[in-house]
Amino acid sequence: MMSSVNGRIISEKWGGVKTRRAFYGIYEKCHASFESQAWMCGRVTLEKDFANKEKPKLKKPGKQIVKEAFVGNKSATSFAIAVDAKGKLGWKSNEIGGDHIIEILTEQVSDSYLNYLQQRSISYIFAGKKEMNFRKALNQLANLFPIKTIMLEGGGHVNGSLLNEGLIDELSLLIVPFVDGTPKSPTTFEVNEYLPKKPATLLRITEVKRLKNHVLWIT
Repeated sequence: MMSSVNGRIISEKWGGVKTRRAFYGIYEKCHASFESQAWMCGRVTLEKDFANKEKPKLKKPGKQIVKEAFVGNKSATSFAIAVDAKGKLGWKSNEIGGDHIIEILTEQVSDSYLNYLQQRSISYIFAGKKEMNFRKALNQLANLFPIKTIMLEGGGHVNGSLLNEGLIDELSLLIVPFVDGTPKSPTTFEVNEYLPKKPATLLRITEVKRLKNHVLWIT
């Protein structure tokens, strides 16, 4: 993740376009340094940055679709994982930058949306009836796909949900030299109001690096 000094993660107000591009470039280099088979984002992040606000064109299937996992590409070795509880994301392809898309859904998703994903050979799994059970989701991802390590890359509520379930082993955080006072802007970790609250998570610093443009990389 990349955040301001006070933890904000929406970067639109972090200087001009040239400045933000410099930070994004640093982020991508750090991203590429990890040997992971998959990366994961929430629906809002994907809709804004990757799906180009594409809307799913739904058609009712000829028969009821059983709510079970679907593997759209059995030969894929790298993956983009979309947390999309209600099935709202639209896609032009079944991959992002060569990474095969896997949707994490809940059972409230319509048969029409499942048919939409199947027609595009987009993989999906189910992680609960109405609320996400991320422990269940990660077990399925490990069993159905060649995934051992996932980079979790936001938004704040997805990060907070996995943190709340104790599913994060390592935090790699780029701190950019901005203080961002934007009201109600999400931070690196947000825990939804309906989730049971656990004590604050104590971390242990393993490495600190100073990068270009006064960016700190803390692990």
